[in-house]
Amino acid sequence: MGEYFAAMKAGLKPFEYRLDNAYWRRRLIGRDYEQLVITWGYPARSDMSRRLILPWLGYEMQTITHPHFGDKPVNVFAIRISDGVCE
Repeated sequence: MGEYFAAMKAGLKPFEYRLDNAYWRRRLIGRDYEQLVITWGYPARSDMSRRLILPWLGYEMQTITHPHFGDKPVNVFAIRISDGVCE
């Protein structure tokens, strides 16, 4: 199982990070959602073992250093993750 997906599923990963850029600003700033759907890869519609459906808890802006984004600090949208699954 993917390292980050497994951590989210186990409730060990409090945030999912998205780089602060125009693409994510349009999708997050000033928007409100009911739920957050996270998939591991591109699962079949019926494969719920590779899909997390979580309540939308919003986001906060953070500055982080993470190998995924390179070796310099970057501004990110830190999307809150919950371990309580919505049906």
